[in-house]
Amino acid sequence: MVVMENKAEATKEKKPVTNKIKIGHVHMSGCTGCLVSLADNNLGLIKILDDYADLVYCLTLADVRHIPEMDVALVEGSVCLQDHESVEDIKETRKKSKIVVALGSCACYGNITRFSRGGQHNQPQHESYLPIGDLIDVDVYIPGCPPSPELIRNVAVMAYLLLEGNEEQKELAGKYLKPLMDLAKRGTSGCFCDLMYDVINQGLCMGCGTCAASCPVHAITLEFGKPQGERDLCIKCGSCYGACPRSFFNLDVISEFENISEIIAKALKDGESDD
Repeated sequence: MVVMENKAEATKEKKPVTNKIKIGHVHMSGCTGCLVSLADNNLGLIKILDDYADLVYCLTLADVRHIPEMDVALVEGSVCLQDHESVEDIKETRKKSKIVVALGSCACYGNITRFSRGGQHNQPQHESYLPIGDLIDVDVYIPGCPPSPELIRNVAVMAYLLLEGNEEQKELAGKYLKPLMDLAKRGTSGCFCDLMYDVINQGLCMGCGTCAASCPVHAITLEFGKPQGERDLCIKCGSCYGACPRSFFNLDVISEFENISEIIAKALKDGESDD
């Protein structure tokens, strides 16, 4: 009997806190690539949805008439000003969410949708697209085209700890999310020019090449150990600025959280083996 009780105790779910949070995915004008990146967490995502969060809104998966109350709203895509329903939806999302996350470069900076001038097939009247931060207050930016699956997962876990964790967990989550919150306060412009002004021209570039590796259109090359940008190719996604270790993430933050992805991945993997 004692052996059976010990075995049952060992197989109990090991969660840092008890209450699940409500997460929603709000789709504006985008390609759904950010949602695909989220899904690329595979079993780790299933574990998060099983134990830590309820997905209460996602039009890609289910047609829901009204936006519900959410703890965390992951907003993908920019907002078309000629689509009045989208404008109202983004305002409703802000009203009903504790934390609004701009998921991906279209939501953060407008990305390639900034180049739209209307006249395209299906919706020729749609001609003006803005990043969501031009219409509502945004709490967290996750730049990238698309963002990495690990970063999306980490932000989801940290948001969970921030809302439902104990004091120590909330402090950890606050420290981790602060740079992404500061990035949201910085504004809705993002391109190689920002990297040039804030990093390269300030003598901060160490020639690591992370910016070039992160550029989805290969607009950045390394010449003589320093990045060079092709402005005609830049789609204003801000991936280079978000990836640069000398931009908004200072070295102290990187050093403190350099193993956070491995820790979270191990925790989710351990959870899978417990099921």
